[in-house]
Amino acid sequence: MKTVTVYDIAREANVSVATVSRVLNNTAPVKKATRDRIMELIHKHQFQPNALARSLLKKETGMIGIILPDITNPFFPAVLAGVEQEARSRGYTFFLCDTVSTNRDSADQYVRESQYLSLLMEKQVDGIIMIGGRINLARPDKEMVQEVVEAGKRVPILLLNGNLPGGGLYRIYTDETEGAELATQHLIELGHRDIAFVGGYRHMSNTIQRQQGFTKTMRRHGLQVRREWILDGGFSVESGKALMERLLRGSERPTAVFCANDLVAIGALKTAHKAGLRVPEDLSLVGFDDIPYASNSIPELTSVSLKCHELGRTSAELLHRLITRDKLKKNTKLRPELIVRESTAPPGNRR
Repeated sequence: MKTVTVYDIAREANVSVATVSRVLNNTAPVKKATRDRIMELIHKHQFQPNALARSLLKKETGMIGIILPDITNPFFPAVLAGVEQEARSRGYTFFLCDTVSTNRDSADQYVRESQYLSLLMEKQVDGIIMIGGRINLARPDKEMVQEVVEAGKRVPILLLNGNLPGGGLYRIYTDETEGAELATQHLIELGHRDIAFVGGYRHMSNTIQRQQGFTKTMRRHGLQVRREWILDGGFSVESGKALMERLLRGSERPTAVFCANDLVAIGALKTAHKAGLRVPEDLSLVGFDDIPYASNSIPELTSVSLKCHELGRTSAELLHRLITRDKLKKNTKLRPELIVRESTAPPGNRR
């Protein structure tokens, strides 16, 4: 039996190959009568050039897109493990789009996000999950917001641990302010009064939320929030090293440091060790995210868990519900959890 090709469909329908392609990919308007004639021939010949064609009747491709800012950050693979497990159980595969650039230029990152949004829609994915990037900006440009809103009119989009103010998009998040309150409360209950906050970027909403939780809890207990002990400058191990060095150069130093994420905490831990400080005897450290490194560092790191696996799994479930047009509330919130390990203790005698 002869294999039917797109050229055969076009010839029998008396249309161009481009018109058949537009019907297959739904990339441009085609007159209803022409579309119906092409679809009849596709079904008649059981034409199946690829997974997209096989799914025309369902109008689904079985693929979802995930856009994230840096796959080398252990937080994101932990979330992806949950996404993959749930997505696979529901019959989906996914395109992974990493927007990190070699020069770490944030503007370049947002350009890549735009490119991937267009690419994923061209691929006719059933839905898109966005993590990090522009959705973590405290004040994203209107154009960046509108671009995602317009894309959301064509394909379901779910924001994970971020938001685009005024966009009206669906989102799932773990309460980061509450997580910071848990960490700060833990240090205060241990007896710490001189506590610093280091890491993150002041233009990012996740940093702002974590700082707000820290500041709110300190002030609730009548404790001073020292401006010189609130330091930002990144989420990496290297930034943690540099920020801890700045703290240790001061005339006074805190008895505890709350770090914006676990990578910063690991960098701070290395600098403290090189300076001859014992953790937690001389200095307590708390991280954020509870990535796998946290339980494998020496000492093991106390950290706020954002429940990465549950966050990923639930996001895939919610996106599926959006794809199938199930009723869904705009915001889904998870509760964080403080995981107490070896890096925190009551303040001791300083050497």
